[in-house]
Amino acid sequence: CGLGAAGCQESSVAVLRHWGRCVGDCGSGGVRSRAVWCTHVEGWTTYHANCHQKDKPESQRRCFRVCDWHLELFEWEVSGWERCGLVPVAGGEVGAGACVTAQHGLQRRSVRCLQKLNRTVVADEICEYFTPQPPAEQACLVPCPRDCVVSQFSRWSQCGTGCAKSLQHRTRAVIAPPLYGGAPCPNLTESRACGVPACPLGEEEHTYSVRVGSWGKCRLPHPKDVHLAGRTMLDLGSDSGEQSTSGFQGSKPHHHAGAVEIGYQTRQLRCVRSDGKNAALSHCVQDPVPLTFKSCVIARDCETSEWSSWSACSRTCGWGDLAPGFRSRRRGVRSVAVGTGRRCPELEEREACGTGGKELLFAWRTSEWKACQVSLLLDQQDPHHHKHIGLCGGGIQTREVYCVQISVEIGRHRLKEAKFCSEPVDGKLCLGPAPSSSQLCNLPCPSECVVSAWSLWGPCLHENCQDHHGRRGFRMRQRQVIVDPVGTLTGCPHLIESIPCEDPVCYEWIVSEGICVTEHGKCGPGNRMLKAVCKNKKGEEVPHHLCSELPRPEVVACEIPCATDCVISEWSPWSPCSHSCSGKNAEGSQSRSRSILALPAEGGKACPPDRALQEHRACNDHPCVHFFWETSPWSSCSDDVLVTALNATINWSGEATCGVGIQTRKVFCMKSSSGQVTPKRCPESIRPETVRPCLLLCKKDCLVTPFSEWTRCPTACQPGNTTAVKQSRYRIIIQEAVNGGQACPDTLYEERECEDIPVCPVYRWKTHRWSHCVLVPDSVRQAVPGHSEACGDGLQSRAVTCLSEYDDPADVSDCLRWAGAMPSLVQECHVPCKDDCTFTPWSKFTSCSFDCESTRSRRRSLTGRSRKRDKCQNTEVYPQVETEPCPCELFTSQPHGNWSDCILGGGASEPQPGARPHGDAKECGEGVRLRAVACYDKTGRLVEPSRCSSSGYIEESCTVPCPFDCKLSDWSSWSPCSSSCGPGVKVRSKWLKEKPYNGGRPCPKLDLKNQVHEAVPCYTECNQYSWVVEPWSPCKINSEQNSLHCGEGIQTRKVRCVKTKDHGGETVPNALCNQAEIPDTTQKCSLYCPSECAVSEWGQWSTCPQVGSPACVSWWPSPAAACPLCFVSAGWSGCQLGANATCGHGERRRLLSCRRSDGAIVSTKLCQRLGLEKPVQTSSWCVVGCAVDCRLSAWSAWSQCSHTCGAGGQMVRGRSVVLQAAGEGRPCPEQLTQHRSCPVKPCYSWLLGPWSPCRVQGGQCGDGLQVRNLTCVVHDASVSATSRPVENTLCGELPSKESVLQLPCSVPCPGDCHLTEWSEWSSCELTCINGRSFETTGHQSRSRAFIVQSPENQESCSGQEMETQPCSGGKCYDYVWRTGLWRDNERTVWCQRSDGINVTGGCALRTKPAEVRHCSPACRKPFSYCTQRGVCGCERGYTEIMRSNGFLDYCMKVPGLEDKKADVKTIAGKNKPVNSKMHDIFKGWSIQPFNPDGKLKMWVYGVSAVAFWVLMVFLSLLQLIFLSPEIFFSFSCSKKTKQHQSTPPQQKPLTLAYDGDIDM
Repeated sequence: CGLGAAGCQESSVAVLRHWGRCVGDCGSGGVRSRAVWCTHVEGWTTYHANCHQKDKPESQRRCFRVCDWHLELFEWEVSGWERCGLVPVAGGEVGAGACVTAQHGLQRRSVRCLQKLNRTVVADEICEYFTPQPPAEQACLVPCPRDCVVSQFSRWSQCGTGCAKSLQHRTRAVIAPPLYGGAPCPNLTESRACGVPACPLGEEEHTYSVRVGSWGKCRLPHPKDVHLAGRTMLDLGSDSGEQSTSGFQGSKPHHHAGAVEIGYQTRQLRCVRSDGKNAALSHCVQDPVPLTFKSCVIARDCETSEWSSWSACSRTCGWGDLAPGFRSRRRGVRSVAVGTGRRCPELEEREACGTGGKELLFAWRTSEWKACQVSLLLDQQDPHHHKHIGLCGGGIQTREVYCVQISVEIGRHRLKEAKFCSEPVDGKLCLGPAPSSSQLCNLPCPSECVVSAWSLWGPCLHENCQDHHGRRGFRMRQRQVIVDPVGTLTGCPHLIESIPCEDPVCYEWIVSEGICVTEHGKCGPGNRMLKAVCKNKKGEEVPHHLCSELPRPEVVACEIPCATDCVISEWSPWSPCSHSCSGKNAEGSQSRSRSILALPAEGGKACPPDRALQEHRACNDHPCVHFFWETSPWSSCSDDVLVTALNATINWSGEATCGVGIQTRKVFCMKSSSGQVTPKRCPESIRPETVRPCLLLCKKDCLVTPFSEWTRCPTACQPGNTTAVKQSRYRIIIQEAVNGGQACPDTLYEERECEDIPVCPVYRWKTHRWSHCVLVPDSVRQAVPGHSEACGDGLQSRAVTCLSEYDDPADVSDCLRWAGAMPSLVQECHVPCKDDCTFTPWSKFTSCSFDCESTRSRRRSLTGRSRKRDKCQNTEVYPQVETEPCPCELFTSQPHGNWSDCILGGGASEPQPGARPHGDAKECGEGVRLRAVACYDKTGRLVEPSRCSSSGYIEESCTVPCPFDCKLSDWSSWSPCSSSCGPGVKVRSKWLKEKPYNGGRPCPKLDLKNQVHEAVPCYTECNQYSWVVEPWSPCKINSEQNSLHCGEGIQTRKVRCVKTKDHGGETVPNALCNQAEIPDTTQKCSLYCPSECAVSEWGQWSTCPQVGSPACVSWWPSPAAACPLCFVSAGWSGCQLGANATCGHGERRRLLSCRRSDGAIVSTKLCQRLGLEKPVQTSSWCVVGCAVDCRLSAWSAWSQCSHTCGAGGQMVRGRSVVLQAAGEGRPCPEQLTQHRSCPVKPCYSWLLGPWSPCRVQGGQCGDGLQVRNLTCVVHDASVSATSRPVENTLCGELPSKESVLQLPCSVPCPGDCHLTEWSEWSSCELTCINGRSFETTGHQSRSRAFIVQSPENQESCSGQEMETQPCSGGKCYDYVWRTGLWRDNERTVWCQRSDGINVTGGCALRTKPAEVRHCSPACRKPFSYCTQRGVCGCERGYTEIMRSNGFLDYCMKVPGLEDKKADVKTIAGKNKPVNSKMHDIFKGWSIQPFNPDGKLKMWVYGVSAVAFWVLMVFLSLLQLIFLSPEIFFSFSCSKKTKQHQSTPPQQKPLTLAYDGDIDM
């Protein structure tokens, strides 16, 4: 560096890269890194030591690595969009420029990534790992500013009739508030002085009014009136409730409701003159004089104790509902509110609480599928089908589906099921569709073992060719398993049979002869060489030493016939053995033959005798008894000591967990004719094994879920006399016990009575006697004239205490909680004055009769001096008898609402045929439908429906039609096979019994006879009878004509019909064999003559080529082909099911036939003997679809009524699809819910009446009260419901917010400024852009205007009020300018809304039409004025002379009528008033040659051209007249002359006025 270490550090800086990806463990254990290196200030990299190590930035930091399983833990939280705000324009202010329809704005919202568990904010990149971040900003439109819109002014108010100065006013109301920065509302009031003459001095006429002030604060009497304190201060501590004389020091025990202090309050009265000035109170004297004092209660606020501590959380993990847990705390009441004091706040507080930081997530779980049950499917088709065993094929299997709670723990890599909450919970907690609880399945049908035919018997062999001592052996034959058995207890039959034999040979010499070699010449005797090869029983060549000994002769004598010798053919092959075994009555034999090909000539060697042409030998000389091994079934798999030890060291196919056992069986040697024999008779080498290893089936114990939580016991206290409440719980079997596992428990459902249910405590209010009536103190009352007597209205109080069930004193808060509202502590009272009427208390009402028309009454009577006063005898003012109708128990019912759906179930009636219960639910048949009733009393008031009907419904029977499926008969028996030889078909059928209706299963496709058929392939064995032929006789030559005995001849043979060997081999009549195939019995033959070449007959055909080649399968060879026999396949059959199956897995088959090369079908055994392979598969699996009806769950219980009272309430119940329909099954119904109306219960509610006008007690203006009535009414909650008043007790406690029944108000006195009443709400108006609504809700407004009554107060009075509220159902309105007609260059311009209302505001000022018309430039020429069109014109009698720019140059007087000259550019007219409207109209028709821009109009050019052309024609005519008059006159005279020809008129000169226009 050259600067030293310090210098290098000062010139080196650390360089950072961006942070890398978060790697490592999922969750907060991740780490992200970045590269940090040290660089010189000049840019080159240097050592880290050159940078300050304390300033080295961190290269690693912890991070939160997001993994896929975090998807359930984090989510985006998006707030709602804020209001649309204007976007500042570049280089300008917000909203700058004229707004036409709307302005571009921007609205924002907050977007945060939250952890679901505790709603904490985390890094956005976590949520971005799963879903993109939602946009936080979007463009929006802000409507243009809209000014306040007000209505037109009302008419001016009336002026007073007197001469005093007064004002009249007019008002207007707000129709639409200012929005989006529009101008505020203008003044809603206008005032003006009334034009009345001033009053002469001193003669003003005034009226006077009493102005009543507001009541002052309630206060206690002055200490000097301490002797009155006993009457105003009550000691509520004593049970007597008497007044206390202890002054203000009364003690109050804590269990008392509190002491009530009664004081007094006053108000002022003033006399106000009609001009607003105060006057002496004597001007306003009235009778009676208004009260200025009254008794009152000293206000005291409610006092409460401190909050208690929070209770424990009510929520545990498995309550089975979505309601969160909560905890609560309470506080008590130390003293209740008195008078107008502040009422008590809430005494109980609740808040939600969690479950210890774990999020409650829920998931569906399922049990194992249960066994496949075919009966469930058959029950759908026929509910009464017999439960016979052996059912197989398609079925249904079910499982339990339940909901459990899972918990999420941060830091783990996966969700795990909560161990403490794995019990089943309410399914409503699991989101998403539940897994299917049933599915289709297949139960395999049992099938028997199918084996092939027996093979031919093999040679006599030793049991073991390796050890072939002894002369005893066995001949064996075998067969193979074609179809393995399924579901049967019996296995396959034995597959190998043996026969003992003597002299067994494992290896034998196979001798073949060579050609015959003569000794001398070409014919005569010779020798044939023999070639011997040692072969085993499989035909394979083996070493020679294995064969016993060589055959002795190596050379065999032979002879080649000479030309004159007898010629004999070779021996034919040995014929098949006549019997398969030898017995007493039959022995097997076989033969071969040779024939004479040429007779000898003279001197030649003679032919052998006939018997020498045939040879016979014995065959199948073994007895007709065979032996075979028979086995018992395998035992079940069991443990074995040896195998158990083996399990510890080896692993058996990966199944060592369950171990390996053994199975055993017994083996017997059986004789075909007599049963079990000694085992020595059967070959030991093929003895079946008796022991085999097996996999021990794993034991599976029954698995059940834990018990669910006990259903909730009531948390609210119960009355002491309620019946016991029970709670229950359940558990679900997840896995059944198999293979000896632990069995399932018997108890899956438990029930118990709820314990520790809180019994509601019993508290009651105890009220004490009322105190005497407390009046205003004497010192206050006597200060007012005329109130010296201690009488009138006052207040009295009483003590109220709280008592427990055992009459012990209790806390006030207990009674407030359990005993209802506190009885009143104070009531109004009246101390009669000496002039008042006094009465006895009302008597009880008289008793009522049972007649609804009767009445009852009560009485009272006058007391004391009142009986002698006349005014008290006036019964209209002071009634002494009250009468009311008696209560009537007569009720009428009216049906309400629609009929419910037809409801089935629960009835005793049997279901109709075809009704199929799903579970216990009936789907069709007889039911009832319900209709709610409303019950009314005699006065038409709604009462409880139980007064008219016990259930609240009227019932009517109904029927849900049952679906009937198509019904077919049972299958007929199979027809015979259609072919007598080879493959064919057999058929069976069903026929229609009943057609489907009401949505039943449809019929399959039927033929014209309403039948359905099923055809399956069948095979009839060919050649049950066959022709047997004997050898041909020697060829007989007609020797009479042929001396050489050679040439053509005839040979014969015998033919007979026999049964085939499988059918006994007996000779039968020839008619049973196929006559078309009868062999020939005679044929021509020939013997070769001595000079001819003698050849033998054709030998056998060579082996057939490999089956499957085109020669054997795709076309039939000709008789000359090299393939005499082939397997040929037929088409597939239909899908065949088991005998007890109706659907499910089946098998389809196709048959193979053996076809000869000439096309004839022969026995398949012929093809089998040739060892031909089958070309194609002969069977395959298939499926017949099951017709599954839709399965539904049982109906749920009816829901709670949607309305607690009134009409229109609905109750709903539903069901769900358990199994969807499949195939041709009945589909699911569309109706999965049912509704019914609720009983019409009366709705009781408090009805607040309208506020009364402001009433001033005792005066004409000033402070007063507005009151409204509160009535308990009954109604049915419908829109058109009529409310009828009922007793207040039916409505219960009055809601606090509606308890305000009086409000202070004021009536303006003369001269006061005051606000008007609120205007009506304006119509609902939407904010719209181009006629389309911008907002979903509209606005409506109302306003109050300020009225000024006195000119003196006009400056000091101001203020107006406006209210706006949102509304729905609004409309879009347009505001347009309207104009009136012009009058004197002025017109009226106003704004009108599209509904026709004239308004102020709403119309854009920039588009406002002009109200005053001005000419520019101004009309300053003499005799000119400004016309309606805004241009200068001339007065009547003058004509406009226009300049070329279209403006007026000057006005020229029009000449009189006697002067015929006229300006060619003017139109003269009669004199009219200058300002006449007609003049202005016709002025518009004056000739104006110029446009407003000063250019000539087009018509001027046209008129000029025409005028020029006319002028030229006229001048040409003049020239013609003057130059050649004879031509003109000769032309004129050629016409007929008139009798009276007048002289032509004198021509006037043409006058042109030039105004300076250069175009002229």
